[in-house]
Amino acid sequence: MVDMSKETEQKIGQLQILEQNIQTSMMQKQQFQSQLIEIESALSELKNANRGYKIVGNIMIDSTKEELVSDLTQKKEMFELRIKSLEKQEEQFKTKAKKLQEEILGEIRKKS
Repeated sequence: MVDMSKETEQKIGQLQILEQNIQTSMMQKQQFQSQLIEIESALSELKNANRGYKIVGNIMIDSTKEELVSDLTQKKEMFELRIKSLEKQEEQFKTKAKKLQEEILGEIRKKS
């Protein structure tokens, strides 16, 4: 087994944290994508309706089509923005992880 320096061990720890961050980011992105699909489905259903209902807390409130479309469109834009932000963050994590991985492998090769 290769004897690793403290610095290499720290880099391995950082790499593990980055990988966890990537996983967390991917899960959040999947949740937002799922909600985005629901919103798009609701907007599609509203095309054929004159009125609808929106859920506020534990009750449903009668609402106009225009209000619902406006609310859903705003939510859709928000989720799209969050997804883009998470994708950017995920890419940054992956870039850092790749760089750290290369550094760690380089140090291990030097020792062996």
